[in-house]
Amino acid sequence: EEAAAGGRGADGAVLRWCITGALCASFLGLGLSIAVLGPTFPNLAANVGKNVSDMYYIFVGRSLGFLGGSVVGGVLFDCMNATLLLALSMLGTTAGLCVIPWCKTSLLLTVLMSVIGGSMGILDTGANVLTLNTWGSESGPHLQALHFSFAGGAFLAPILAKLALGGSESEELAGAEKTNQSVLQSVPTASAASTTPALKDHHDGDFLWSYIIIGAYTLFTSIFLFALYSKSSSARDRSRATAQKGRLAKYHWPLVGLLFVFFLFYVGAEVTYGSYVFTYAMVFAEMMEGEAAALNSVFWGAFAMCRGAAILGAAFLSPATMITMSLVCSAASSSALAFFAHYRALLWVGTAVYGASMATVFPSGISWIEQYTVVEGKTASLFVVGGALGEMCIPAVVGYLQGRFHHIPVITYAAFATSIMTVLLFPVMHKLANAPQENDLKAVSDSETREALLTHSRLTEDEEDEDVREWNDADFEVIEMNDQLTNSLTDTSCRIPGDSPAEVSLQPHLDNVLGDPPVLAGRQNGNVDREKSE
Repeated sequence: EEAAAGGRGADGAVLRWCITGALCASFLGLGLSIAVLGPTFPNLAANVGKNVSDMYYIFVGRSLGFLGGSVVGGVLFDCMNATLLLALSMLGTTAGLCVIPWCKTSLLLTVLMSVIGGSMGILDTGANVLTLNTWGSESGPHLQALHFSFAGGAFLAPILAKLALGGSESEELAGAEKTNQSVLQSVPTASAASTTPALKDHHDGDFLWSYIIIGAYTLFTSIFLFALYSKSSSARDRSRATAQKGRLAKYHWPLVGLLFVFFLFYVGAEVTYGSYVFTYAMVFAEMMEGEAAALNSVFWGAFAMCRGAAILGAAFLSPATMITMSLVCSAASSSALAFFAHYRALLWVGTAVYGASMATVFPSGISWIEQYTVVEGKTASLFVVGGALGEMCIPAVVGYLQGRFHHIPVITYAAFATSIMTVLLFPVMHKLANAPQENDLKAVSDSETREALLTHSRLTEDEEDEDVREWNDADFEVIEMNDQLTNSLTDTSCRIPGDSPAEVSLQPHLDNVLGDPPVLAGRQNGNVDREKSE
């Protein structure tokens, strides 16, 4: 039986690691699917015969699909098997990626982007919940590995697209330059379309391969998740039953709402700085294009490296400690960027530190709240929706303000303001999370009462024991005295034989000592007097 139990434990450990590997592979595919859109964006515009500036709505469609997928996924994860739902979402991503290169109409492209966004939202919500259910209190390093995989996919996608486009890089740059000039000069769409067919003719096959490779990868990941579905169902039921045994925090929904706002500011600040730092470097720092691109790479490189280091750090540091360190570094670096960015060295160092400080907040935040309350599908979906809204709203607001105030570096002030907001929100959340519940207070009072009663009973028992010992000592002394007197009288009677006068004279004294009534003594004297008279 012990061997069987050990075998079951080993099988459970292997299954958990397989689930973690599949989730990390899925997040790698998520990063690839999101980031491949940037370098292939001109090709998509050429496919549908549109200008690049007129293609903004596909980003809106993908973002709306992502939000809808996060909400729907949060509900479905509480109703069905998580591994099966993730496998289906990866299958939907595969279908969208394989159809997009063949799409020739903008409406169909927007619909496909919405479908892919919905699948990504389901995956983003479900992978975090499944990691928590699989590892419980040990989920910190695994959540960090999950989000590091996403950063790795986002890093690899442009490289993969560049390799797929092959040796015609100069022609692509020439076509992109013509397209940008047509945009800046507000040339009609037909004029822009006249420049893009050459790009299409030269790169249509290469452009197709980049999506086929990523689609094949996501299909393989989907098959792996389907293979884990049957084995992981029982494990999920056990882990979910364990999770349901936990209690909700006293301020569960206020805590969830504050973390929703926290993630909104955090993700919005991350995407805003990563999107506008190139423009900021060229306009306000007066950098050349290559230097500005290097500054942008420093931000995302530090972001990815810190996420990789956080996998090891989460095994030794608590989530609260990691969040505190990130917020302190974020506040310091954003202050340097907002007020001292005219020093070139501080601009580079501040950008690197700011990117590193943003890397661990989201996975650490999910690990942190899991310590205090139950994180279910609907709860995790709110966190993902908060991050998605921040990704949509804050860059749009910053872009609008930058357009109105051309001489003010709105991006650095936005980074400073969002950092201050997160620094103020986290202590409030920590205070609410550690608020004792009424049951805890009642349990504490009951335990104090029991302890007081036990202390009183121990004192009473000690006093009673002391009294008993005193009475026992007195009884022993009386018994010893009686034994001594009895022994002494016995010895005397053995030395004086017969009814001698000595025995008669000793009798009254013995009666007095032993407490015999005086009547007996008087009766005995009367008998002696009658004998004498006779």
